[in-house]
Amino acid sequence: MTGDPLPFFPREPAEPAPGAVHLPDWLDTAEQRELVEACRAWARPPAGMHTVRMPTGGLMSVRTVSLGWHWYPYGYARTVVDGDGEPVKPFPPELGELARRALTAAYGPDGLAEIAGAAGYEPDIGVVNHYPHGAKMGLHKDRDERIDAPVVSLSLGDSCIFRLGNTETRTRPWTDVELRSGDLFVFGGPARFAYHGVVRTLPGTADPALGLVGRLNITVRQSGLD
Repeated sequence: MTGDPLPFFPREPAEPAPGAVHLPDWLDTAEQRELVEACRAWARPPAGMHTVRMPTGGLMSVRTVSLGWHWYPYGYARTVVDGDGEPVKPFPPELGELARRALTAAYGPDGLAEIAGAAGYEPDIGVVNHYPHGAKMGLHKDRDERIDAPVVSLSLGDSCIFRLGNTETRTRPWTDVELRSGDLFVFGGPARFAYHGVVRTLPGTADPALGLVGRLNITVRQSGLD
């Protein structure tokens, strides 16, 4: 079964909420391929991609690998405390440069000062999630960091329906956005601690040239940790 992109979603730069910016097709095909290959390297053991078990005992439907700091529910560590126990892979400087470029593209050089943590952005965390067909992610906040600097999100492979909610509850109001391979989504400022998640992926929508089954999402964050 394959999914079809939703044609009624605009493919133009958009600000679905104050501080949240969607830039379609921000990464070109060569950049996407380079990131897919990097993700394959990051996913290899030790400290490789694994399935996260929540405190309730349930397993997430995505598989995850962290860079710089290892994310686990609900905190960060320097080792894969819920996996093989190995030291987390280092945060790649080139990923930090890409994230800083993303913020400038999203907010503009003159707008960085208006978004908390954007002007002096020093990311030190990368979290890569692989969504196999049928995977999704419930509405949640990225609030394990100790700083309110923006989150940079890059999409690769299959398209998905991304839901950006409000900062108070997991209920409406929310906005659904179709994210395709190469899209950039940034949330900072008033949207930094908004609930968000992936309602569903659209299998079969990836460019076959990527050699990727499913969807990869790379999020880049600044931890505020020592």
